[in-house]
Amino acid sequence: MESILNWSTVISIIGVLVVLTNIIVQVLKKVTWEKLPTNILAVAVSMALTLMAFFAYCQIKAIAVVWYMVAAAIVLGFMVSYAAMFGYDKLMEAIGKTGKQ
Repeated sequence: MESILNWSTVISIIGVLVVLTNIIVQVLKKVTWEKLPTNILAVAVSMALTLMAFFAYCQIKAIAVVWYMVAAAIVLGFMVSYAAMFGYDKLMEAIGKTGKQ
């Protein structure tokens, strides 16, 4: 039986989603003039990107979308937002420490 998921592709897509979320949030932070909390913005952007990528993947691979797949995509969206929020902060902290030494 053939798997519907190619795990190396899925993990690559998750990495791209995290990077795109970081880039879009940084751009939108400057546009919104700090009127919207960054964490809420990151969750909204990551959810939108993750769901768009999920539906595009299902369309390309001709996979029938079932409710539990959408629920899994939403959970994945929260994971992407978590990685985008705290991964970026940790990266900037590490770069700051490197520059001070």
